[in-house]
Amino acid sequence: MQQSVIALLKELRAYALEKSLRAAIYYHEEDSYLMRFANSAISLNTNEHLVRLQISVYDGNKHADYEMIADPNQIEPLKRGIDTAAEMASRAQALSYTPSIPCYRETVIDMQAYDPFLAGITNPERLEFFNTLARGLETETIKLSGVFSNGTTITAQISTESEHTQYFACTDASITAVLSHQKLKWEVNALQSAQAKTELNPERLRAELAFLVRQYSQNPAVQLPLGKYTVVFGAAAVGDVLDIFNWVGPNGGMMKRGYSFLKEEQIGQPVFSPRFTLTDDPRCQATYPVSHDLTGKRRERFPLFEAGVLKAFFWNQDDADEFGREATGHSVYHNNLVLSGGEKEVGSLEELAALPREEDILYIPYIHYMNIVNPTAGIFTGSSRFGALLLRKDGSVAVPYNVRVTQSFEDLFGERLEWLSREQCAHNVSLSYGERNPRAIWVPRFICVRGVEISHSNSSY
Repeated sequence: MQQSVIALLKELRAYALEKSLRAAIYYHEEDSYLMRFANSAISLNTNEHLVRLQISVYDGNKHADYEMIADPNQIEPLKRGIDTAAEMASRAQALSYTPSIPCYRETVIDMQAYDPFLAGITNPERLEFFNTLARGLETETIKLSGVFSNGTTITAQISTESEHTQYFACTDASITAVLSHQKLKWEVNALQSAQAKTELNPERLRAELAFLVRQYSQNPAVQLPLGKYTVVFGAAAVGDVLDIFNWVGPNGGMMKRGYSFLKEEQIGQPVFSPRFTLTDDPRCQATYPVSHDLTGKRRERFPLFEAGVLKAFFWNQDDADEFGREATGHSVYHNNLVLSGGEKEVGSLEELAALPREEDILYIPYIHYMNIVNPTAGIFTGSSRFGALLLRKDGSVAVPYNVRVTQSFEDLFGERLEWLSREQCAHNVSLSYGERNPRAIWVPRFICVRGVEISHSNSSY
């Protein structure tokens, strides 16, 4: 497969050179599969195979991108795409800076995140995965829904500046399983992310769902009073918060444009708790890494925060060109965020509920409809959903109706951060729309934060 992709890119490069263009060509291919469940039955089972081509043409301070759905077997339409990008560049308004053209110094073939067994998983195997995780949990009133999404993504690059190419392949899977009560209207879910087939573990999902179903079936539902709570956030909540954090936090371009809550003068200064260490680490296979970025720079472990201290902002090539900085190898489809674990020995929800406690603990596994309230203050908001629990200090458990959390990143990761679990896992943050871009964040399974403000509390499910 890689030979045909590279041959196509070289043919397109030759055409661009014939036209005396300076150009970069980016290839994206996806083979995507989705099995969806609703009301304890398969509601959709589909797949698609797409190839996209992005052509970037550079003319001094002018730059234009043209993207097209491509048929690799039809070369003439692809050449016309290069012509279109060239015409767009000739008519583009000049930038205030000169953008860099990728120049690949070596040929790269990177298959580290590709698993042929996950790539070849079948419909019967997907169905058996869901049957296993739901076995014995469905009733006349408790129904299963969810999604098993998986695929293979191939990306490759070439430019007119050298004959070298880059080629990357990865496999991914993201599973969401939901059990919902048809009359009472509560919902509980369990999530799993996988880069290799061996990481698929329906038994773990079943154990978590079974525990949650017991709690929601046997314990009273309550409306929580407004106020401050000690909250344990699950991996999904933490991962989704960090996904937004990555956008408005240590992002150099966003910082220079005034959309980050961090300032350049804070580099080397403590910003968060000493328990907080966040890196961009392409060695973490579960986050679907690549060894080189889109400009050819080798990706290395990049500390963002160490023991709460801001170490650096990351810079993609275009932002670095615009603001006169040095790019840091972050011209990528996604970062590979890793939040280091702590010392708390708790690896499952059942273990969390069994821990001795001297106060009520609100467990929030998932934050729904999360969004930024104020990027320059680092404030976000969202609602609890899918399996929240109130772990009372007397050892009992209650089921809270959904609550709204509006907090700053400093509230979560600053001095109020009480502990992080030692055990970590991947939380998948891939989007469902647009080109396939598998993303996951490696996080502790649980983090505990004191003094979290509940600003709104629902009176029902």
